[in-house]
Parts: sequence; structure tokens; C-alpha cells
Amino acid sequence: MNNKIYEELMKKCIALAKKGVGKVEPNPYVGAIIYDEKKQKIISYGYHQKYGESHAEVNAIKNLKETAKNKTLIVNLEPCSHWGKTPPCVDLIIKSGFKKVVVGMIDPNPLVKNNGINKLKNAGVEVVEGILEKECKKLNKVFIKNMIHKKPYIMLKTATTLDGKIATPNLNSKWITNELSRNQVQKLRSKYQAIMTGSNTVLYDNPRLNVRIKNKKSPVRIIFDPNNKIHIDPDKINVFKNDGVRIILINNSKIKTPDYIEKINYTDFHSLFVQLYQIGISSIMIEAGSGLNSALIKANEVDEINQFIAPKIFGCGLDFIKDFNIKNVNECVKLKDINIKQFNDDILINAVIEKDFK
Repeated sequence: MNNKIYEELMKKCIALAKKGVGKVEPNPYVGAIIYDEKKQKIISYGYHQKYGESHAEVNAIKNLKETAKNKTLIVNLEPCSHWGKTPPCVDLIIKSGFKKVVVGMIDPNPLVKNNGINKLKNAGVEVVEGILEKECKKLNKVFIKNMIHKKPYIMLKTATTLDGKIATPNLNSKWITNELSRNQVQKLRSKYQAIMTGSNTVLYDNPRLNVRIKNKKSPVRIIFDPNNKIHIDPDKINVFKNDGVRIILINNSKIKTPDYIEKINYTDFHSLFVQLYQIGISSIMIEAGSGLNSALIKANEVDEINQFIAPKIFGCGLDFIKDFNIKNVNECVKLKDINIKQFNDDILINAVIEKDFK
């Protein structure tokens, strides 16, 4: 069978998997297609719809109106081989009689990694691996980071002028970017489990850090205040309002916080993000000032950047990042996998930070 056909089918799997965004976390996004190679047509499909419920492969088999015997299953992630909240998918695949399984990427979960594929092969099922692997890994970038590093995936968002300013010298920043860009930020917020900002941003901008899109859930609010600058006043400080959204305060003071605010002491970023992952935070969007932005990038904690750039020049003001003390071009932070979009006269640059994480 021509891999080009498998690539087209894998694209459909990825599109199916995206339907689970916001509903299956911290599980990965997975889509599955059952293909009849003799008739050259898709005969069933499914995707992981909700955390704790049936996986994509199971849903595709449930939706099948004929036998799976001698058919081909296409799935963007290696089928699971262990008991979790649901039985192992690989056992059902073997029992159903599939002739071939086409896989986009290996599952990074140590409980699964290669075990599902090896079990299929040992049962006589042909396995085709690595179809659109790069695209499949991009889809599940959060899950990969979680499984390999046991830390949340970190995306830093910033909005700047052409000369990299986030505010004028008197801290005026509304609005650098246009309405279309700001609407896109709302969409980005809705895709991340948590949003994190620093104490200076809270004090100067008093943001709400919510999602203003109908039927979209606002992310967990994480407030980084290790120097204890903020007084908790829900009547005056928007991020501390008790609106049903989980709130986590990173603060080293001995102040007593209201019951609805969780408090974590700060020692270093590595320990902080390990702890946040342990309490259920799988992905974080950073919306902060130059201090926190710079500290996170220096600490090698940022995985991805979304920078909105407006066609404006301040010539002075606050930089979105500062104090890197780089004297040689070779010392710079390098970016890869660049994507550029335009929102009227604004430009969005999306990029992954080059580092050891893969």
C-alpha cells in the first residue's frame, strides 16, 4: 500500500483527534480510522471524546457496521497496552482481527512505549510506523512533555511593537495589537489548562486572565509572587475573585489565604513546575512582563513562543525580555519550527525554542 494514502488517512486521524481538545486532558488527543484496503474506502472512525471514557480505537470499532477482520486501523498514537481507566486497546484490536495497524508515533508513556506495537507484531498483525510522525508529535506536544519530563508544557505569549516593547515608559499598553489579535489570544487561552502571570502584571494591569469566548472554560489562574508584593483583595484584584476557577498563588509569605486559593512556596522553577504537574497542571500559558518572561527562558522552562507584533515603534519603554547579557551571536536563544500568520496589520510568529526537549 502506498504511504501517500496512509498520510492522507493520518491527516484525517489528526483532524478527528483535535475534536477532543479541552475534553480529554491530561490524556493525549487520538483519532482512529478503519480502512478497507480492498474497497479503498473508510468504513468507520472514532476519536477520544472525554477523559476516562473509551479511547479512539474502541470508538472506531464500536462505530463499525461490518467485521474488522483483515481491515486496516490507522491511529495517530500507538495503541495502549496497559490497564488504566479503560482496558488495553491493543487487546481489542487483536481480538477484532485487524490485518494491519498504521501508527503515527510511539507512545512516550513508559507504561506503553513500544509495548503496544510489539504485542501487535507478536500476534501476527502487520504494523506500519512513523506516518506523519512530526505532525503527530506536534499534536500531542503537551502529552509528550508530560510523559518525558513530568512537567507542564509551557507556552509564552507576548504582544509587542516592532521594536519589541510591551508598554510605554509610563506603563501604557492598551492596546498595542488589534482586535483580531486579541481575539486570537482568547482562543489560545482556551487551549491551555492554566495561565500564569507575575505580580507586577497583576499590580499594574489588574488582568482578569479569563476566556471571553462563549462555552469555553477559563484556565486555572497561577499568580507568581515569590517576593510577596501582592495583598490578596478579591474586591480590588481581579485574579483573586472567587468565580469558580481554580486559583494557585506562588508566594513565600506566611499570609493566610482564603480557602479557595491554593498556595505554593517558591524555591526554583524546576521544583515549581514539577509540583504543579503533580497537582494536575499539564499545560501553562505565560502572559507576563519582562521579568518573569526572561527568568523562565533563562531557566530553560519555555517550550514555545507566540509573539504578536504590531506595526508600531515606541523607541523606548518596556521590553518583553531583558538582561540576557549576550555578547556573542552564538549565545542567543534559537527558535525553530517557525509559523507566521497575519491578523490584519498584525503578525503572529509561533516558534518552538531549541533545547534538549524533543
